[in-house]
Amino acid sequence: MSDSGRSTGPPSWAVKASAPVARALAGRRWVPLWAMIHHHGRRSGTAYATPIALVPTLSSDVFLIGLPWGTKTNWARNVLAAGGATITWRGRDHRATAPRFVEPAEAAALSRPAFRGVVGRFPAAIVLKRSDDVAGPPTGGPAGVTPGE
Repeated sequence: MSDSGRSTGPPSWAVKASAPVARALAGRRWVPLWAMIHHHGRRSGTAYATPIALVPTLSSDVFLIGLPWGTKTNWARNVLAAGGATITWRGRDHRATAPRFVEPAEAAALSRPAFRGVVGRFPAAIVLKRSDDVAGPPTGGPAGVTPGE
């Protein structure tokens, strides 16, 4: 899970261009690959909602999220520090606990065969234990959402 030689994140122009579309679609029941992860800043305590792409897995007990920018991705570090987050996926909130960074080979082994080649090229991924015990309507939405830290 080496981050050496990698950019610290996507180009800012790409984020600005894609953010409105990603926020509008992430977490909706008809867009199963996109979700919204709700977490808090590890230093500021500020609530964030960050669009993510979930990698389909062989097990329904875990969420797998590829980290194309590596383990220094701020939202991933926030989730790891907090010990979990809430993921809005397919129109429902899910508690995601026990986060851990995994190497590309382990991420590929956890993913469905059609996605192994892609996730195996990322420098790292984060795996979270999935639970459906979060009640109530999804917490995501355009009002009051702060872009991912």
